[in-house]
Amino acid sequence: MSTEPPNSIVTALSFVGRTDGAVRSLAGFQKGRHTLPTAANATTNAFLAKLCEAELAEQAESFFQHTREALAYKRRELSLAVASPCAVLTAKDFTFELAYALEPADPARYTVTRTLHDLRHAEFARRAELNAVFAGLFNELTFVLRKSVRIEAVIDLVESLDPAAGLAVAYPSDCRDCTLTVPGVDAAVRCTGPSLDLVFPVAASPAELLDGFAAVRAAFALSPELATLLG
Repeated sequence: MSTEPPNSIVTALSFVGRTDGAVRSLAGFQKGRHTLPTAANATTNAFLAKLCEAELAEQAESFFQHTREALAYKRRELSLAVASPCAVLTAKDFTFELAYALEPADPARYTVTRTLHDLRHAEFARRAELNAVFAGLFNELTFVLRKSVRIEAVIDLVESLDPAAGLAVAYPSDCRDCTLTVPGVDAAVRCTGPSLDLVFPVAASPAELLDGFAAVRAAFALSPELATLLG
């Protein structure tokens, strides 16, 4: 069974990772002058954008230099645009984004989301040079499906399986999404309808997440109908 997502089912994939921190720890935060946000909205996120300018610029430049050196890109093959609270690294083979945002549930903290997407092809995610640059950064692998799936249908399918199969499904009362798990596989599959998100407990490299995808795909082969979700 292939370890790569099938083009017949998936239109795009991206690798996502998140870290967080205290707003007061940012270089731009001045104690005695600034107060911590008490809500996450357009105004407070604009405030965050000013506070994180130094960190964002430093991180983005570091990724630019490491990418340029590791993949031997020429000037015309790689560019960096920084407009706090976001930075976009555009290479001829992929795009990488950094974005700061306040945590809605705790506005005194922020989240940094790192997203690798628009890969020239899925196999590129296994390039050793790429994985050296982005090692240990991602814990989510997101697939955009060519054809959206019905959440209720996925739930009903899993609930109809023999419990001995070990597959389990959790979902809210409005069935807006669902999360599938299987014993022995260190990833949960979150189905939103238009996309599938494989969520892993530990951040890893793109290649390691693809290996995790292969394990989930093998587990889902227990059900021919469910296997069609992952090709």
